[in-house]
Amino acid sequence: MRLSAFVHLTSEDRLLLSQALEKRTRIVAPRQDIIREGEEPHYVHVILEGWAQRYKQLADGRRQILSFFINGDLCDTNVFILKEMDHSLSAVTSVRLAEIGQQEFQTLMDRSPRIARALWWHELVTVAIQREWTTSIGRRTAYERIAHLFCEMYVRQQVVDMIEDGSCEFPLTQAEIAEATGLTHVHVNRTVQEMRRDNLIELRNKRLLVKDLPSLMSVALFNPNYLHLDRRERQLGFNG
Repeated sequence: MRLSAFVHLTSEDRLLLSQALEKRTRIVAPRQDIIREGEEPHYVHVILEGWAQRYKQLADGRRQILSFFINGDLCDTNVFILKEMDHSLSAVTSVRLAEIGQQEFQTLMDRSPRIARALWWHELVTVAIQREWTTSIGRRTAYERIAHLFCEMYVRQQVVDMIEDGSCEFPLTQAEIAEATGLTHVHVNRTVQEMRRDNLIELRNKRLLVKDLPSLMSVALFNPNYLHLDRRERQLGFNG
């Protein structure tokens, strides 16, 4: 479903993907590392269930979260060119993931030009998300940064049909929101309370309820074009 947002996949393509994803899977407990900086990578990781994150940690323990991964996301499709990881991946929730080896990954792309094209699109969107996060930290206010993060994770879950009655899974602690947005824990707490008072969102039981998506997108200066959802944007309601 995630890759189908970029390229139409045939039943044969879907079968190839299913076979690749079912060959080697594992479960990672919440807040445990999937792979650490400095380790040699052997697999492309595909998130089947749960939330994961990419992060960098300084020598003194301070951490910057660089991105989040949800159902259907691939972590570092070009990872095989690295001798060692230059960042770490960890589970936010309990994560079930698939591991695809280098030869298997290459065979998958060789056997289906559509899958290869979808994977290229996926990687381009991953880089576009990173650019947007850099812009947020460099130019958006605290209110805008957090609102933008809420919008992005909501829309990304919309693509894989994970929205229920205007709410989506949101298992992040306020400390993790702070590490993703470059803010302090106290600043995040104060800003989230302000958004609640503005009747934009509600956070409860690890779920995010978006009460007014157009208004939230407006205050976040959120334009979903960087997610490149052209094939589905009318279904998701972005063009009216």
